[in-house]
Amino acid sequence: MKKTMLMAVCAGLLLFGGCKSKDKVMEENPFIAGFNTPYGIPDFGKIKTEHYMPAFEEGMRQQKAEIDEIVNNTEAPTFENTIEAYEYSGELLGRVSSVFFNLSECENSEEMEKIADTITPMLSAHGDDIALNAKLFARIKAVYDQKESLNLDPEQMRLLEETYKGFVRSGANVPAEQQERFRQLNEQIASLTLRFAQNVLKATNAYKLVLTADQLEGLTEGQIAAAKEAAEADPETKGKYVITLHMPSMEPFLQNCPNRELRKELWDAYSSRCNGDKFDNTKIIDTLVNLRLERANILGFKSHADYVLDDCLAKTPEAVYACLMQIWNPALKKAKAECAEYQKMIAKDIEGAKLEPWDWRYYSEKLRKEKYDLDDEVVRPYFSLDNVLGGAFMVANKLYNIEFAETDTLPTYDKEARVFEVKDGGKVIGILYMDFFPRESKRSGAWMTEFRGQRVNRQGENEIPIIQVVCNFTKPSGDKPSLLNFDESETLFHEFGHALHGLLSKCHYPSLAGTSVPRDFVELPSQIMENWCRNPQVMKTYAKHYKTGEAIPDELIAKIAAAQTYGQGFINTELLAASLLDMDYHSITAKQAVDANAFEAEHLNKIGLIPEIISRYKSPYFQHIFTTGYDAGYYSYTWTAILDADAFEAFKESGDLYNPELANKFRKILESGNTTDLMQLYRDFRGKDPDVKPLLRNRGLI
Repeated sequence: MKKTMLMAVCAGLLLFGGCKSKDKVMEENPFIAGFNTPYGIPDFGKIKTEHYMPAFEEGMRQQKAEIDEIVNNTEAPTFENTIEAYEYSGELLGRVSSVFFNLSECENSEEMEKIADTITPMLSAHGDDIALNAKLFARIKAVYDQKESLNLDPEQMRLLEETYKGFVRSGANVPAEQQERFRQLNEQIASLTLRFAQNVLKATNAYKLVLTADQLEGLTEGQIAAAKEAAEADPETKGKYVITLHMPSMEPFLQNCPNRELRKELWDAYSSRCNGDKFDNTKIIDTLVNLRLERANILGFKSHADYVLDDCLAKTPEAVYACLMQIWNPALKKAKAECAEYQKMIAKDIEGAKLEPWDWRYYSEKLRKEKYDLDDEVVRPYFSLDNVLGGAFMVANKLYNIEFAETDTLPTYDKEARVFEVKDGGKVIGILYMDFFPRESKRSGAWMTEFRGQRVNRQGENEIPIIQVVCNFTKPSGDKPSLLNFDESETLFHEFGHALHGLLSKCHYPSLAGTSVPRDFVELPSQIMENWCRNPQVMKTYAKHYKTGEAIPDELIAKIAAAQTYGQGFINTELLAASLLDMDYHSITAKQAVDANAFEAEHLNKIGLIPEIISRYKSPYFQHIFTTGYDAGYYSYTWTAILDADAFEAFKESGDLYNPELANKFRKILESGNTTDLMQLYRDFRGKDPDVKPLLRNRGLI
């Protein structure tokens, strides 16, 4: 009866164009119809939330048909009809996935969250249907087993090996009686990581520290203006001042506010997010850690860390712990010395007071000003966002002879996002989106991703990459542009380094291109760029006063350079504490009840972390390891810091920071993606294995 009524309603609406046929709906869906835009950029202006689910479903249907075609091929398995055919399957699904999941990070909404909740388990099941397809794997294995006789070129061989390994790691060899449980694990893990991220975003947006005019002591003119602007956005706080838990708001407040109670209130809100409140993540951590362990066991590994690291440069948890501990010990020693200095300062201000985590940034900034006469508010005017961005572009131009031309003629997803054509010898080789300022719809932090990676398509045509860089810097206020502190400037250079890795890719196959490399190598292109950002010679060329255009004075450069190793005990200790905590969670080898708070306290106490410092991320909001794919991989920032310090040392030793020969060799790393052995690629650049000493020296740890 209901079906008959629905058909009648649609029949009536068709007369007025109100009920469209399925074919018509599909034709009008920009994902399914394809993007009729310059460079194949997503047609953001036409994409609506109702387009996602039909495109996801059609994308999965199309890929299933493509997989069936491979499996049912009566010809013997070959590289072309099996490996390449699989590599190019799922084009529509990839197109809608990249847009949806990228925008859900920076343009989130209730509608997007509902779609994510629905599609995540469906995508997990779809992925498992492919990974556990015995006939498909049999064909892949048949090609793999005869690889030495196939006369493949190096990139084809790499694709074959990575495809085979990927299927094995995705469960292709899981016994039939365990496959149903394996599927359940993948679906649960995918859903829990999504919920974890949603909780962090909601908890971050839910809190506001509302101030009155008499509570603004110590804040700079720019911070007061930003706080006032944040308050004006909400009718309930109009006429007041608001500090949020987003870093551009919170960090300078903790550095400058002399009111200890206000600092504590903000700090407590920040550090207790998602811990027992309505956005609680502690139970998710307990479940997630154990589910990851169970999945790793099914795949034949004793821990989740063993599983993850088997596909990384580090290879084993033992190698990671050894790497981290050689830096932990000198960092902790330096952090204790810093703590003793700050304790003296607070005891002078408040009799009998003991230094607490909410005091650290305040006294660190105070001592930095005293020691180096270096005030953030004196530095910021020379590091306007446009100047720093121009500096990053300049370095890329001098190293790789590429240019960046901003344009307002290409589609974009938000009015704040800026778009650049990237040119090499006048030819456009990539598109770069840069999205700099906080929004409630955007998660905190900074990251690089892609709407489309570089590849050669089925027709043999090169498709240029469409790259996105997202940050959360202080917005312009009044006639004052966005002014960055030095850490934020390094963040911009860092994410831009990731972007270069994607933009300069020259690979054939999409799964090997750009940043598709292990976690403990992917940070090399980003972190090495920070070295140019902080180099005095380079700084002189881009750091100019936003009002006068005057180049940053040598005296201020000298102060910044002198302060480079200041606070490195704290910086390295909080980073390494988070890395070691990540490894501890994922190195467990037996199922156990994981109380996140107790687990964290026990493991950080074991390594001797002082109570005045907390892990860079406390467990309930540690998105890197519970959401964004850095599980058993947060160590990679330190692992690759050894590589980047050693690599930049080569430029310094040459006497030319833009040495053409070295730049060409390093560009080869950026162009090669994962098409070859990565450590050999590094050795080809450096001529030797990396040395930890430049890193320790740069950070003042030796």
